[in-house]
Amino acid sequence: MSPAFAPAALRPWITSRLDPIAEPHTTPPSTDYGVPSARPQDLTPAAVLVGLIEREHGVTVLLTRRADTLRRHTGQIALPGGRRDPGETPWATALREAHEEVGLHPDFVDLAGLSTPYQTGTGYLITPVVGFIRPGFALEPNPDEVADIFETPFRFLMDPANHEVHERETPAGDMRRFYAMTHDDRFIWGATAGMLRILYDRLFGEDQI
Repeated sequence: MSPAFAPAALRPWITSRLDPIAEPHTTPPSTDYGVPSARPQDLTPAAVLVGLIEREHGVTVLLTRRADTLRRHTGQIALPGGRRDPGETPWATALREAHEEVGLHPDFVDLAGLSTPYQTGTGYLITPVVGFIRPGFALEPNPDEVADIFETPFRFLMDPANHEVHERETPAGDMRRFYAMTHDDRFIWGATAGMLRILYDRLFGEDQI
């Protein structure tokens, strides 16, 4: 069974269920719409920060809405992150991208571990890097990349009752199955919802929240 959702209980409990901060990361990749269709070595490596903010009223997850001027995934809800630079570790990428996108200083982040890598339909292999964020930070969105910064309760995102299942036909005529979560009129879907669902499976499984 899962512990209470107090930060003091969550830190060690979550950390114990993640892969350690180390390379190589050997956990097989996953996806929420079928069997991964490419070998990991053929995909573009990327990383995101699953930032768990330790608020007095409970833990929240740091999320962004992508800028309307971006060429791809315009306006979608996302975790801070992006493509890995050559020679860069996933956790270095996640911290760098969070700093560049929303101004989160790495000193406020205590890394907990790595969740299951996620393969996207656009050819990326994303490593979710989970870290606890201490309050006191200041954020400023990069207007070239981020239209909005917000927090969503971790408890809500980890409740399977809030995990909607959708299907959409691809341009090739295939049906893609994916997860979505709606909170405060924000529709979280695609890779972001997929990685959060996989994190739920890894942390909680059949446990009740």
